[in-house]
Amino acid sequence: MGRCRACGFVSDEISEAIGLCVKCLRENPSLSLEAVKRIREEWRKSLNLPLYPPRSGNITCHMCVNECSIPEGDFGYCGIIKNEGGRFSTISGGFNRAYLHWYFDPLPTNCVAAPVCPERENYGFYNLAVFFAGCNLDCLFCQNIHHKYMIKDGKVRTNEGVILSDEELFKIAMDPRVVCICFFGGDPIPHMAYTIKVARKIIRYSKKVKRVCWETNGLMDTKITENVAKLCAETGGKVKIDWKAYSPTLYQILTGVDGEKAVERLKENVKILSKYGVLVVSTLVVPHYIDAVEIGSIAGFLASIDPDIPYILLGFAPQHLMFDIPTTSRKQMEEVYSAALSAGLKNVHIGNRWLLR
Repeated sequence: MGRCRACGFVSDEISEAIGLCVKCLRENPSLSLEAVKRIREEWRKSLNLPLYPPRSGNITCHMCVNECSIPEGDFGYCGIIKNEGGRFSTISGGFNRAYLHWYFDPLPTNCVAAPVCPERENYGFYNLAVFFAGCNLDCLFCQNIHHKYMIKDGKVRTNEGVILSDEELFKIAMDPRVVCICFFGGDPIPHMAYTIKVARKIIRYSKKVKRVCWETNGLMDTKITENVAKLCAETGGKVKIDWKAYSPTLYQILTGVDGEKAVERLKENVKILSKYGVLVVSTLVVPHYIDAVEIGSIAGFLASIDPDIPYILLGFAPQHLMFDIPTTSRKQMEEVYSAALSAGLKNVHIGNRWLLR
């Protein structure tokens, strides 16, 4: 049973990693941000990852909203992009190679966008699932935290994944049984140059439809977003944006990055992707914290752009530093679902229903 350190409110949905209820988080942002600082620092130290997006380097990465200024020989916050001799490189040795897992996932899959996926009933074929190491966020509740252990101490671990060139992954994607490719992780943002190369090769050489999709936190540079949107539109794919929270303070507490900048970047990228008709948005409904206020605000913004944008509400499983709270309740899911509809969205779906209690 968790207790809010500020007001004393008791609930099994208050995580020790945060130590505050959502009401106190919203009312006292400075106290909120300080509350999670120590536990996130200890976690990142254990993997020898930068504690914060670096600011003291001689080159600045513009791949995502963090805009890390990386010192010589060090990594950015993602643990993938590094400064090698004053030039950008990656943990895998360059932007034409990536550190990942891949597998053939039989259709229909449990893809985030499954309710609106054109391939959802294409039995007998496969999705090529490409899981990248590393991420530009550090979510307390990460549902795939293995990606961080893959890059512990800034080293590639051959028992944890493989390094493939863009040409090698392209050849795998050309298997005639593969009808769609999904880049996820971790997050594909640190590997965007690589994924774009693979997608362009697929478009150029595939004689059959192969949909290319990205599943991401959506904080990439807007120029990258334009490129990805065009490729998705050309292949019939989707860009699945995982929008964590609407409140900048709550976003920062949950993810470890500047919440004001992150939410503004999300708004920019959502507008771009909606323009190309490739956008799907999802939110993990974290017990207690991601409530009707957060979901209603995200949904309201989406509805102001296009009320038909697909919005997927996902059930939460206890993971990583928020292992101490239960799964999402049916009551909370019903409340946030109603909030999304009331905000003006028409295409709202609930995912991971089996997790609800």
